[in-house]
Amino acid sequence: MRKVVLITGGAKGIGKAIAEIMASSSYDVVINYRSSKDEADKLKDELVSKYNVNVLTYQADVSSEEEVDEMVSYIEDKLGGVDILVNNAAVDLSNMFHEKKIEDFKKTLDINVIGAFIVSKRVYKHMLDNKWGRIINISSTNGINTYYPMCLEYDASKAALNSLTHNLALQFAPYINVNAVAPGFIGTESELDGYDEEFLKLEQEKILVGRYGDPKEVAKVVKFLASDDASYINNTIIRVDGGQYGSN
Repeated sequence: MRKVVLITGGAKGIGKAIAEIMASSSYDVVINYRSSKDEADKLKDELVSKYNVNVLTYQADVSSEEEVDEMVSYIEDKLGGVDILVNNAAVDLSNMFHEKKIEDFKKTLDINVIGAFIVSKRVYKHMLDNKWGRIINISSTNGINTYYPMCLEYDASKAALNSLTHNLALQFAPYINVNAVAPGFIGTESELDGYDEEFLKLEQEKILVGRYGDPKEVAKVVKFLASDDASYINNTIIRVDGGQYGSN
């Protein structure tokens, strides 16, 4: 029986790359999205056609406990439950400090941190019943030691997600491995938008491999952490940043 992976924010960017690599590895895939319905439906059709696995799409705001409960209940009805959770859904509402709004700060925390907590809390009992599970949080080097005041709320949310990772690993031991992947600059559809060329040039010079990352390079680490090959990796934050050094 194939394991089921739920990817929040799975229709685009890193989430899409994770969905693709997991489907190609014979996992059943659930693509959660909030507003990217067209992208999610298109991705579903592609994955079913190419890999002959079960793929579901489901619209839900991960910061809503009610919507998450309905989503996971649907997955349980259709596929039996969630064996692997990838908490990838996130927002980055970067802006100049004097233009920042409290409601944007709260929204960032609601989705990036509280959302990961809500979904993890909803799915963990199935994993414990099976005495096997994986929770993989998509964090960021912004939550470790790469700081930009323009996105301080995003940075704070990812630092909190790292803390959540450690606490959930302790809470769910020994049967559920909880880890986080912390990408640096990744060349997704929108990652590099909004930055001027000089800034991007300076940041690229801080990456030891001399280039920005590809979403597939993050997805490969997630695939490894989801596998039995990573059974002895737990409570860890793995950087995928090309050797990027501090920007503070």
